[in-house]
Amino acid sequence: MMRNIFLLIACVAAFAAGLRAQTPQQMLAALPEGQYDGHDIVTLFDSTRVVMEESGLSHVYGHVFYKVLTSAGGCDFNCVKMDYDPLSAYVEIREVKVYRKDGRVELIDNPVLDYPAPARMIYWGACQKMVAIGRLEPGDAVEYVTYKKGFTYALLQGEDPDAKYIPPMRGHFYDIVPFWSHQPVREKVYSLSVLPSKKVQYAVYHGTLQTNRKETDGRVVYTFTKKDIMPLDKPAHTLADNDVQTKLLLSTAENWQAKSTWFYGVNEDYGSFVPTDEVKQKVAELLRPAKSENDSISILTHWVADNMRYSGISMGEGEGFTLHKCEMNFTDRCGVCKDKAGMLIAMLRAAGFKAYAAMTMAGERIDDIPADQFNHCVTVVQRRNGNYQLLDPTWVPGVRELWSSAEQQQNYLMGLPQGAKLGLTPVSKAENHYLRMTANTKLNKKGVLSGTVTVTAEGQSDRTVRAVFRGRRTEWRENVERQLLSLYPNAIIKSAKYTDEDRYLEQPVSITYKFVIPNYATVTDNVVVVTPFLAKGFYKFAMPHLYYDTSLETRTMPFNDRCSRLVQLSETMTLPAGYTSAQIPKARANKGGAVTFDGGYSLESSTLRFHENIRFGKRIYEAEDWPSYRQAVINQHFFMDTPVVLSR
Repeated sequence: MMRNIFLLIACVAAFAAGLRAQTPQQMLAALPEGQYDGHDIVTLFDSTRVVMEESGLSHVYGHVFYKVLTSAGGCDFNCVKMDYDPLSAYVEIREVKVYRKDGRVELIDNPVLDYPAPARMIYWGACQKMVAIGRLEPGDAVEYVTYKKGFTYALLQGEDPDAKYIPPMRGHFYDIVPFWSHQPVREKVYSLSVLPSKKVQYAVYHGTLQTNRKETDGRVVYTFTKKDIMPLDKPAHTLADNDVQTKLLLSTAENWQAKSTWFYGVNEDYGSFVPTDEVKQKVAELLRPAKSENDSISILTHWVADNMRYSGISMGEGEGFTLHKCEMNFTDRCGVCKDKAGMLIAMLRAAGFKAYAAMTMAGERIDDIPADQFNHCVTVVQRRNGNYQLLDPTWVPGVRELWSSAEQQQNYLMGLPQGAKLGLTPVSKAENHYLRMTANTKLNKKGVLSGTVTVTAEGQSDRTVRAVFRGRRTEWRENVERQLLSLYPNAIIKSAKYTDEDRYLEQPVSITYKFVIPNYATVTDNVVVVTPFLAKGFYKFAMPHLYYDTSLETRTMPFNDRCSRLVQLSETMTLPAGYTSAQIPKARANKGGAVTFDGGYSLESSTLRFHENIRFGKRIYEAEDWPSYRQAVINQHFFMDTPVVLSR
């Protein structure tokens, strides 16, 4: 046993040394002049070397060398900082050197500070270690060496003092390695040393890496290298960096089914979802009005969503993949996604349902290699017909859905006793998320517009419109009126009626205004210049596409939207009589793509009718979908900016 430990130590030391082909001075001398103008720093060497033990405990050695190019770079990169969770990781900043532009080399001996990391809403005790470097000038370079053992998430601890650093799936290793950067990198190296018994599977996405596998000293070493990494100029709304830039995934787990059964077992063994008598009584009380299976699921999901505050407090042992027990969640009525999911699972089980936890990745794709690509926990319930239904009590407070469609086209993994494959949430039909506005207006000879307008919405559009009801109840009417007054400050609001926000589950949101707007249009004896009320962007905040930059003619990468949706605008405007000649903007339409548009006018006598119908088919779009998306936005802006002109 002792001999194996000494062999491992020797292997770690030799592997961690990771001799570079050049000294720091040689790297600086070989740096081409002016090649990285416009950037704040350039990283000349970035090395991560990992040594995995049989238990899964990993030793991670970091070695970074960067040069400061601008004064801003000297300010932004004048400290070495490492984030970690004391419950599951141990970190050291072992050495920091500065190579001054005049040739001097300084060993930084400032103390290593260890302090709580900045936090908001989730207070799990994360910490940071930092060494302040001091003033850096353009031309200076920094080299630092770090060490870490452990992982990101903490689980239940054992008696072994190193047990808390062993990954939750004992004996396994997994990592997600970005080979992209927001600053130039001359060379990045990632190496993993494992025992031959560990079957490592890996994949490189969105690019290529130089890959090497060799056996040495009774271990297998995998090395991945990429040179000349440049920052990617990503247009707004492009998918996450890990979904479009080069990344490496590694795992020793066999497949996602193995991860699924492990996730199921670790929570069942801990007793996370056993309902207490108090919880059973609450469930029975809540379900008295339920008349169907769907009623029961909806009532419990929305109770958890609306009655558990999102606020994560460190509970010590048990953070991470182990969900907290039902008793604590019901007592505290607060927590993060896993606490809400766990509370709902316990309540569904108390009601007689089969319910389980599931993991997902909000904002990024989960790829085939079973590494821990998760940042969110949800609930899955098995319906009587045998089908599984996803529920998300974290994302649906005040939302009429049970699963937020802002999470459509998103991967997930259910924790089931028989195991499960990686799943993908389907696209939600645009009709499920309609935004409809209808108006009846009248323009008089003095240019005064009067009328009524009704805004209705469902699904994620309903959620967006209901933003006007956030805050104190006494402010609701003011917030509703502000939507009209922000466009027309001189408007006189005769009335503003809306659905009962406290009963949001009973019907979609509906808001009706009755208004008068003086000086709305130009009206003379010979001409009328007017743009219909609904053409001008009323409730623009509920139409996020209007904020997309259409100056970009093409895209080369996928992009995203808030959600699929249907936008329908319809207005009937009565005009002053006697104006017979008209310059009406031509109808516009684009069909057949991921986004369709149909809009235009009709004029009969003194009645002007305006309509727009826009269908956004999904949440995540491919680059080739951009022309239809862009054209729909251009079309809507065209009608916003182009008035109708009538003359005698």
